Amino acid sequence: MENAELAELAVFAAVARHLSFRQAAVERGTTPSAISHAVRSLESRVGVRLFHRTTRSVSLTEAGETLFARLSPALSEMRTAVDELNSFRTTPFGTIRLNVPNSLAPYVLGDVMELLVKKNPGLKLDVVATDRLVDIVEEGFDAGIRLGERLSQDMVAVRIKPTFRMIVVGAPDYFARHGKPDTPHALREHTCIRYAFPSGTIYHWEFVQDGERMEVEVDGPLTLDSQELMADAAARGLGLAFVWHDRAAPYLRAGRLQSCLDDWTAVDENLYLYFPSRKHQPAGLRALIDALKA
Repeated sequence: MENAELAELAVFAAVARHLSFRQAAVERGTTPSAISHAVRSLESRVGVRLFHRTTRSVSLTEAGETLFARLSPALSEMRTAVDELNSFRTTPFGTIRLNVPNSLAPYVLGDVMELLVKKNPGLKLDVVATDRLVDIVEEGFDAGIRLGERLSQDMVAVRIKPTFRMIVVGAPDYFARHGKPDTPHALREHTCIRYAFPSGTIYHWEFVQDGERMEVEVDGPLTLDSQELMADAAARGLGLAFVWHDRAAPYLRAGRLQSCLDDWTAVDENLYLYFPSRKHQPAGLRALIDALKA
């Protein structure tokens, strides 16, 4: 099999995983037009159409589904074989694709990216920051980062730094007008800024004190999908927000926000790097784990 055909098959697998030429281009580090050209070349070579393509969607044909089902295990074996070569290298090499929540990325990766890039000149770090819940295997990532939530049993989870704490914040003038809630239940009497996950699900505010946990469904005129926007809206007096302490810290230092219910939000949440269980772990992934644990 020629190198060009192998490259086309790898491109086909990337498009099949994402059902998106644009996302496949991101994974492969090239342009959507180059991805499209490789797919057309492969279809011409094999003599069948592999994808149904419209201006809005991409889906596999029956032939494409058959090829992808047979091809995926083979490509996985090839990646494992290449990964094993890392044991012969003195320094990490290659590309590590990492998925991380957008709301946490600056606080988790700021120092880590600098450390990895400077210490490992042969290593490339490809980071996709999104609050969308991602299947890292299906979308071609080597690893992902999440808070301490339930992960699939076939994933390895490694606790990393830092930890995060949620706090309830509001503007001084808001508290002057409405007072501060003294219990989480009192939040129902306040105007709150709700957080929406990419799926559209509304996040219920979670609290704990003396081992007692509770969830509160808050209400208010604003529903946002960005913690940065939530902190800014709260600083403008538009309601109370439940955000990461680090996200609110600049507003707290400037006196534009104040916290409340501190006794109910004192529990730190652990952060985990997770990845598929593999016998041979890429040296680049090992370097990333070490940096995130430091």
